[in-house]
Amino acid sequence: MDGKFKKIVIDNSDTIVHMWLDEVDSLKDGNYTSSISDELFENTNREFVNVIFSSIQKQGASISLEEFSEKLINLGWPLSYITDGLQVFRRVTVDYILSQSDQVDSTYISNVLKSVDMWVEPIIRQLVNEYSGSWEHIVSLQRVALQELSAPLIPVMDSITVMPLIGTIDTERAKLIMENLLEGVIRHNAEVVLIDITGVPVVDTMVAHHIIQAAEAVRLIGSTCILVGIRPEIAQTIVNLGIDLGKFPTKSSLRKGFTAALEITNRKVVDLDGKEESIGRMLDSLNGE
Repeated sequence: MDGKFKKIVIDNSDTIVHMWLDEVDSLKDGNYTSSISDELFENTNREFVNVIFSSIQKQGASISLEEFSEKLINLGWPLSYITDGLQVFRRVTVDYILSQSDQVDSTYISNVLKSVDMWVEPIIRQLVNEYSGSWEHIVSLQRVALQELSAPLIPVMDSITVMPLIGTIDTERAKLIMENLLEGVIRHNAEVVLIDITGVPVVDTMVAHHIIQAAEAVRLIGSTCILVGIRPEIAQTIVNLGIDLGKFPTKSSLRKGFTAALEITNRKVVDLDGKEESIGRMLDSLNGE
């Protein structure tokens, strides 16, 4: 930034800050920050302007660009808050510098605009890059977490595991189900796997195809797959679509599927001091009943 203009900005920083805060505050009603408390909005604006002025004074901001952008993401504020705020700051600063001089010729105005742009533009680029990088990192972590939760395999007893499925099953998720299923069967040495589709809203040809593939893969490594949670409307859909699920057992509920799994593994539930009922409650909790 031109030394002369820089001195004007630094010497009159309080005035420029108040002008900027007034303009930004006037934009609060009716936009993306309208639901934010006045105290949080004011504090964040002051941190924002501190970051801006620290860049021109070459002194390290009290809150770094990376920390500030990450804070905005955690607050749920959009990127437009940064770009809008800096555009307002650019305009306010240019207007103030021009107001301090009697020169109004085009050359002087051009020099002011160029000088302010040389200050503000790098801040815009860096803040946008930091914001985007932090956002992508957070989204990546969330995606990993969702993948881990989208196809869990739960060992409920020796040789018996349950995979409860909730939500829509697409091709990418079906691949993850297959991988987790095969790895889990081997890791837990499972003889029987219960795939619970109680929480799957729609079972169409594609979903059924993926489930059949998963069950067939389990069979090829020496285990049995039981499909449970088949509701009446799902059963009707399967019949109407002509989908053949006859290659592996199906049950209407997790409780019935677990009983079948015990029989396959040469075990049974014995009513001994209420233990049978406790097992039933455990299965109901897994099934969300």
